[in-house]
Amino acid sequence: MQKNGPLALIFNALVIIFMLAPLVIVCIVAFTPEETLTLPTHHFSLRWFDQVLHHPDFVQSFWNSLWLGLAAATLSTALAVPAAMAIVRYRAPGLQYLQAVFLSPLIIPHLVLGVALLRMFSLVGGQGSFGWLIFAHALIVTPYTMRLVMAALVGFDHSVEHAAYSLGASSFTVFRRMTLPMILPGITGGWLLAFINSFDELTMSIFVVSPATVTLPVRMYMYATESLDPMMAAVSALIVFLTLALMLLLDKVYGLDRILIGKH
Repeated sequence: MQKNGPLALIFNALVIIFMLAPLVIVCIVAFTPEETLTLPTHHFSLRWFDQVLHHPDFVQSFWNSLWLGLAAATLSTALAVPAAMAIVRYRAPGLQYLQAVFLSPLIIPHLVLGVALLRMFSLVGGQGSFGWLIFAHALIVTPYTMRLVMAALVGFDHSVEHAAYSLGASSFTVFRRMTLPMILPGITGGWLLAFINSFDELTMSIFVVSPATVTLPVRMYMYATESLDPMMAAVSALIVFLTLALMLLLDKVYGLDRILIGKH
């Protein structure tokens, strides 16, 4: 085992470098003052960040993605928590099929989902509606919330609930005062994964957005088909910085080890 120690460290370091190198390069290129994507850059400038912040289409698309991600993640969490509690705690007939329905978006290509949702929205008259767009994103991100909430519930200590019930606490009080705080790291992690996946969703969104509800990934894709300049790197760098800030905030409040692993 000791002989493999340095090799394992080198392998892990190479994997980390392989994963982070593109992000680092994009962030460096975002500070170039040049008109094209050039590396290395000899001068650093905030020129392209200023252009992004003053580009009305990118600003509006960012707010669309932000509100869409918040709404879709919250809706998916509201659906996943009671469903996960029913699946984990009870053995009623048909619950395994309920679990399969909630997790099915993981195995269906988003291209197929996009075409199917486009057809459904056109039939019900909801094409281009922001509400239906929230429904579409909640559909594809619910499995991430579901899995983490279920993982938190599997290792749950039911003796705490039993003690509360024996003291006369109601079901709502037990859930609010006992169950919810203990599974909150799993819920938070599921909400976070749902938000990130909703904010980053491109393939399905292309089919269901309207000119008024274009999300940031779709806007970036549309812009990249017409022009390829450092503005794309600046947008990507801003997303990386915002994601990093969110992760640091969650680590400060809850601890990422509790959120991602579901420890209590």
